[in-house]
Amino acid sequence: MTTTNFQPYLEANEFIDVDSVAVQEYVANIVDPTDSLKEQCISLFYGVRDDFPYTPYYVSLNKKELRASHLLIRKKGHCVAKASLLAACARVIGVPSRLGFGTVRNHIGTGRVEEILKTNVLAFHGYTELFVNGKWVKATPAFNKGLCEKLNVAPLDWDGETDALFQEFDRTGNKYMEYLEDYGQFADLPYQLMLDTFRRHYPHLSDNIKEGEVFLDLRTVET
Repeated sequence: MTTTNFQPYLEANEFIDVDSVAVQEYVANIVDPTDSLKEQCISLFYGVRDDFPYTPYYVSLNKKELRASHLLIRKKGHCVAKASLLAACARVIGVPSRLGFGTVRNHIGTGRVEEILKTNVLAFHGYTELFVNGKWVKATPAFNKGLCEKLNVAPLDWDGETDALFQEFDRTGNKYMEYLEDYGQFADLPYQLMLDTFRRHYPHLSDNIKEGEVFLDLRTVET
């Protein structure tokens, strides 16, 4: 029987900056330390899901802006930013966490973003995995309740026991999202893999896909 080394999934690293005072203070304001770890994880999921509105309109490749703690400054962010913050928050309370990434097809659409990307295939969609009660459980905090109501999609709930990966259908039964490719799980944001994946899917944006550059900046149409 092999023993899993959880240390990489508990410590601070370049992007999952558990040692950030801002992250630690956010966690302290969200969780009740008398709750079970599963209950605390659930509280963190709903906090990150709804406290920070999802936006696909600004994606920076600046490493400082990709740190989990930066979302606490910007107050809204894309899926990778929100997954990173949830991972950092879980580690603060001693729960192992890791990041997962995949390519998805968005059937509802993201308006101007898809015009720029020239596709409704969204590469490197991020989610979080938490080790709760002896097993890894997937949780996707990307889409806040207000956005889901606007898109007529049921918000993605999470019970701390079963995977909550994505909404497959909207409330009328129309196809919403589907996973096309999965890149696996990581203790930290795999920065180079993200850049390489963006280059493969969006070669026409290669000038933007460089370390320190801003990949997308459509804040003028952000709602």
